Amino acid sequence: MTSNRASAASVAATTAAGAERAQAAESAAPSAPGAPAVHRGSLGLGQGTALYIASVLGTGILVLPGLAAAAAGPASILAVAAVLVLSIPLAGTFAALAARFPDAGGVASYVRRALGSTAARMAGYWFFFGVCVGAPVLAVLGGEYVVAVLGVDRAAVPIIGFAVFVPPFIANWFGVRVAGWVQFVLTGLLIAVVVGVVAVTFPAVDTTNFEPFLPNGWAGVGVAISLFVWAFAGWEVGTHIAGEFRNPRRTIPLATAIAIVVVGAGYLALQFVTVAVLGERAGAGQVPLLDLVESTAPGVGQVLVAIIAAIVTLGVMNAYLPAFGKLGAALGRDGDLPRFFAKGAADGEVPRRALALTGGLIVVYFGLMLLNDLDLTGFILIHTSNMVAIYAAGMLAATLLLKRWSFGWWLAVVATLMTAGLLVLAWTNLVVPLVLAAAAVLVTVVRRIRARRPSPTASRQETR
Repeated sequence: MTSNRASAASVAATTAAGAERAQAAESAAPSAPGAPAVHRGSLGLGQGTALYIASVLGTGILVLPGLAAAAAGPASILAVAAVLVLSIPLAGTFAALAARFPDAGGVASYVRRALGSTAARMAGYWFFFGVCVGAPVLAVLGGEYVVAVLGVDRAAVPIIGFAVFVPPFIANWFGVRVAGWVQFVLTGLLIAVVVGVVAVTFPAVDTTNFEPFLPNGWAGVGVAISLFVWAFAGWEVGTHIAGEFRNPRRTIPLATAIAIVVVGAGYLALQFVTVAVLGERAGAGQVPLLDLVESTAPGVGQVLVAIIAAIVTLGVMNAYLPAFGKLGAALGRDGDLPRFFAKGAADGEVPRRALALTGGLIVVYFGLMLLNDLDLTGFILIHTSNMVAIYAAGMLAATLLLKRWSFGWWLAVVATLMTAGLLVLAWTNLVVPLVLAAAAVLVTVVRRIRARRPSPTASRQETR
């Protein structure tokens, strides 16, 4: 009798485990071709496009035009055009994945489908714990720019940086619908300001500033290209909120295409006027956008550029926070974080617990930056190295998930080769991604050890 009860318990446990595995496999499997996806998202084309634009057309406009001009002179315009072209395969691949497999896990969910749970956990940890370092970096950069422009004491940088973080956090606490409308307004203001700066400065264009066109040779163009890779990063953000779109399959590719055009036009126009108006002075100052505005509109430049810095910082933060929140909830749902954080992973739900965890992480990283006297170099390298690792894993997964020989598949192949090259270039800064990957493997090992242990109930029944 005891043996029968033990056998029954063993069968029940095996059946339950099998059902759990089947359920997990079913949730991880791609939807059947042609099967209608059910979403409770609320984002339309306007709000979605605004989120995409803000995640890419961000803090780069504040400093990169001047840095690129210093590296390559007038040929920096070619560098911007080259990076724009190179970003199309990356953006297109992420759009294809997000449209077909909308899930809060974003890149981690694609990696799970193609490469398994351990690789997915790595990708999730890279974004949530590694890329998250970039949030306080962004806030501090915005604070530094405002302080430099307005001539305020640098001691105000942490206060300004923390103040910049609060409004987007509150907006996202009320859901991506509210955050989406906030982003629509912020992105509209950003585009209006960029157009205004270009329009005001264009009459001061001097064609003689384009000579010589290659003062530092093609090597300088290469440096400028490497700088603008940072500017065109951010296309992966939309993958985490894909389920928040009303019609992901139609809206996401269109929003991505519009964002590529707007972002490319914005960076090209700013680079053109920076070179044509400032000439050799383009890379001399710490705040090139201020130099550009002051050269044609003296007296109003400081306030205008401070407003631009605030809009850019708020906009980028507002675009990234929902991605962190949704990913944190997805990691909880999939068992890669405590289940407590899983609430809010479903489409249309607000991941407040994961947002609170994200806020806690940002505060910790912010404190570490203060202890490091706001020297951001190491934190920026952590952010970018994790981004490169995520891109490499995501593009590899895309080549396995997208239909072979399709347009999206070819974009993924090109993007995979590109990101492999970036991974080689970043190898000296991959310590943190490797540590997070080791943590992901350790979780897998612990789970397998626990799975092999007999349950306490079964052990007690066997001893009866």
